[in-house]
Amino acid sequence: MHASEALFQSQDLDTLQVLHQDDAIIVLDKPAGLLAVPGRGADKQDCLSRRAQARWPDALVVHRLDMSTSGLVVMARGLGAQRALSQAFAERQVHKRYTAVVAGQLLNHEPDNGWNLIDLPLTVDWPNRPRSIVSVALGKPSQSRWRLAAAEDPGPHTGIGTRLELEPVTGRTHQLRVHLQAIGHPILGDALYASEQQQALSSRLLLHAHTLAFAHPVNGQTLAWHSPAPF
Repeated sequence: MHASEALFQSQDLDTLQVLHQDDAIIVLDKPAGLLAVPGRGADKQDCLSRRAQARWPDALVVHRLDMSTSGLVVMARGLGAQRALSQAFAERQVHKRYTAVVAGQLLNHEPDNGWNLIDLPLTVDWPNRPRSIVSVALGKPSQSRWRLAAAEDPGPHTGIGTRLELEPVTGRTHQLRVHLQAIGHPILGDALYASEQQQALSSRLLLHAHTLAFAHPVNGQTLAWHSPAPF
C-alpha cells in the first residue's frame, strides 16, 4: 500500500456514520455533498462506497443517493447479499421515505394528511445531463407520494417553505426532485431544479432519506432504521 493510500484510508475510516453492520449488510448515513459511488475524474474518487470498502473489502453497492442528498444507504457484503437486496429493490420490497422542504406553501387536501400521488413519466434530459425531465412521449412510468411532515417535526425552514414526507414508488434519476418541480414546488437549495431565489434559501439541498426498511437478505428478519433530517 502506498503512503498516500494509507492516509486516504486513515482519514476516511473515521468519517463513516455506521448505523448497522453484520456479515451480510452495512447501513450508513451519508452526509450531503459526498458522492455515493466514484465519479469521472481524479477529483471524484472519494465517495461513500470507497470509504466503506476501505473498512469492509467485500462491500458492494446496491443503490445510490444523489451527491447533494443525505441519509440512509445500505451496502451488501458479498455477491449473494447484493443479488438478494438488488432483487428486493427491483420488486419494491424496500421501504424508503424522505424528508424535504419545498418552495411555497403546499396544502394537503387529503383527509387526515393522507398520501398524494405524483404520477409523471420521467427521462434523462440528454442535452442537459445530469438533469431529468417530465416527458409523456419518452419518459418511463414514475410515481412519488407526498404528505405534510408530522407536526412534531416542523424544522427551522418551515417559515420559508413546506416540510414534506416523501415516498418514491419507483426509482428514477432525480425522481423526487423533478416531480416536486413539476408540481410547482421545487426543493429548496436544489441547484438543478430550483430557481436562483429558491436555491439561495438554503446552503444545501433540503432532501434527506430518513427511513429505510427491508427484510434481511440472509435470515429474512424485517429491519428498519430512522435518521432524523439534519435541517
